[in-house]
Amino acid sequence: MEELCFDNQRIWFDPNLLQEDPNVCFDPVFWQQGAKVIGSAEGRGTTWFVQGERLPMALRHYRRGGLFGKLVEDSYWFLGWSKTRCAEETLLLHKLAQGGVRVPRPVAARAIRSGLTYRADILVEKIDNARDLVALLQKNSLPEPVWLQIGATIRKMHDLQVCHTDLNAHNILLDGDEQVWLIDFDKCYEQSGSAWKEKNLARLHRSFVKEQGKRGIQFQDSCWQCLLQGYAGA
Repeated sequence: MEELCFDNQRIWFDPNLLQEDPNVCFDPVFWQQGAKVIGSAEGRGTTWFVQGERLPMALRHYRRGGLFGKLVEDSYWFLGWSKTRCAEETLLLHKLAQGGVRVPRPVAARAIRSGLTYRADILVEKIDNARDLVALLQKNSLPEPVWLQIGATIRKMHDLQVCHTDLNAHNILLDGDEQVWLIDFDKCYEQSGSAWKEKNLARLHRSFVKEQGKRGIQFQDSCWQCLLQGYAGA
């Protein structure tokens, strides 16, 4: 990643993936004016899907959630440029991609400092023809090899000592070739040891059970056991 340094901001970008000007690529209006917006998704804010010269990308502005987020929407305490959420997520995605985990490649990130706080944005690769497990399981069951692959993918992430703090069925994607991808690594981190890994898996299991009750997804205990087999390397 290359770095652009200014008095009150830092921009990191991969010149192999981003051909556009890094100074303007975090502004949705730039993409709208070029008719390069190809979609959007609503969450804590709007994620814009844009078509770059070299690949489709997802543009996200960092926003807080929960009750505190209603008071302080998108500002975070500044503890150093390398400690900004966009810089940490970028490094984590790079580590995972280098380690063989299918995650969106980081394209660019920006942090803007204002006194003791900062705001941030990130631009990552958009996975083509991919849908999350909740959307898929609402319509169809998944074959055993896919459940095995999901487990193996999570195991690969855990072997790299990365804890996904929001590991749920929405953050696991399946592309058109039935390849498994993991997304949304904001606030995730590296952690030593192994005791936390079982809790991470338990969180995912609760997510499946919740979506089964809420949306009627096609998920049974046999699916989970198959996922665990993939995780164990069976």
